[in-house]
Amino acid sequence: MTGTAALLAGLGVVAIGFGILSALMALLQPFADPLWIFGNLAVGAALLGAAVFMSLDTLRDRIRSGGGRRAGKYGTSSILAAVLGIVILGMLGFLSTRYHHRFDVSEASVHTLSQQSTDLLAGLEQDLSITVFFNASESPPIAALLDRYAFASDRVRLRYVDPNSEPALVDELGITSEELAAGIVRFKLDSGEATTLSAFSEPDVTNAILTLVRSTGKKIYFLTGHNEREIDAGPGDDALVAVAAKSYGRAADALVNETYEVDSLLLASLPDVPEDASVLVIAGPTRPLLAGEIEALDRYVAGGGALLIAIDPRAQTNLYPLLASWGIRLGDDVIVDRALAVFGQATTPMAQEYDGSHPITALLREPAIFPIVRSIELDESAQGAYSILAKTGPESWAERDLEGWRASGRAEYDERDLMGPVPIAIAGSPEPADAAHAPHGTEQTPGRLVVFGDSDFATNEYLDALRNRDLFVNSINWLAGDVGQITVRPNVSRASSFQMTQEEFRVIQYMSLFVLPEAIAVIGVLTWWMRRKAPGAS
Repeated sequence: MTGTAALLAGLGVVAIGFGILSALMALLQPFADPLWIFGNLAVGAALLGAAVFMSLDTLRDRIRSGGGRRAGKYGTSSILAAVLGIVILGMLGFLSTRYHHRFDVSEASVHTLSQQSTDLLAGLEQDLSITVFFNASESPPIAALLDRYAFASDRVRLRYVDPNSEPALVDELGITSEELAAGIVRFKLDSGEATTLSAFSEPDVTNAILTLVRSTGKKIYFLTGHNEREIDAGPGDDALVAVAAKSYGRAADALVNETYEVDSLLLASLPDVPEDASVLVIAGPTRPLLAGEIEALDRYVAGGGALLIAIDPRAQTNLYPLLASWGIRLGDDVIVDRALAVFGQATTPMAQEYDGSHPITALLREPAIFPIVRSIELDESAQGAYSILAKTGPESWAERDLEGWRASGRAEYDERDLMGPVPIAIAGSPEPADAAHAPHGTEQTPGRLVVFGDSDFATNEYLDALRNRDLFVNSINWLAGDVGQITVRPNVSRASSFQMTQEEFRVIQYMSLFVLPEAIAVIGVLTWWMRRKAPGAS
């Protein structure tokens, strides 16, 4: 074929090829348009037919010749091989719909269910039906998310309902038109418990299921009255971005999502910590507690209570003697790490060295960040009572000459400082109190403590950074005795990036400014030389 006939033949092959590929894709994509498939096949067949009709004389002459017979023989073999390949691809596509595996190549694995979600689904003791009141084609991201839940557990049944075609079901469930307009999903267990959801993200879906299958009924109190971190926004606080960033509002919401009740506690107005307190959180106090409050905290822990304390460097609080009585000493220092810090900010170190044997940190692999954190040390007598949850990097140190640092504006390690890795978080049970603290004739239950050398890490500003949320919530889980709820929670979608240390930045900078340009220059010189050596070069 030559000229116009060859052009038509080429276009026909392209059209038929895309038609066949579209047909194969239809096995994997149920919403493929049949008009596109058959349109391509029809147009391709028409173009090939026209090309053959325009080249009948040429084809007749080639067929009568020996070369034509050879071409027909090999051409037939090629066509059969192509048909066989298409059949094999079709079978592979068919099998992939029956036996398939999911891959997630996103940097934060945001298209894979988190361990919290998969553990929850694996522990379902009843079948869970998820009814979606809109078509899957109307919101592909939501459909893809819910499909991952159905894929992860045989106990999950996923159903899409068109509200216009099943109005009786909508009326029976009492779903309003406003809810339908926003989109709504209903979760129901075989036992009859049900809930609806109109916010569609993995944390929202997992929390809805968690609320159905498990409710702790436990209460977490946050101490107030000493300038601690707030958990409730006051009037007009929405406009005060700086204030909101420093609060614990999101941390409290994260605990509510774990089915805990959360409330503030003004201990100064009570003789003791309330009996319904599963955990008491003291986050960032900067003013002294009353003597009666200190005694109440001591009695609370001695009686088996659970306490989380987060104290920033140089905080003006009188909790230090109480911590010392439990064998815990907070350093009057600030940790500096020029190698493993966020964007080279030396006073915002990363904690990546976790205690792999402790339930709180056993599952954590990514680092957490601590903006301006102090060291924590244990007395020799308390070494066996506590575990060091997290440490900063090996090149960090706890700078103790804070006045000299302030005067000179530069921190340098010397013999007075504590060389890294520096402990910044501990967990454990203090030594049993004496019998005076416990009721007569009762067996003493050991209290639980988690202490952090910084309170900023769980504020609204930093809670969702790296694994800060998991570290905080897992600590509450452990303190409340809910070890089964300790997990790694859903990732948040973010741009593919990594936290660069100062050393990594220097290597990349050196490679960009020196190594790569020099390599390119060397290659250019070698190319110029080889061309000069080539025959005929002037």
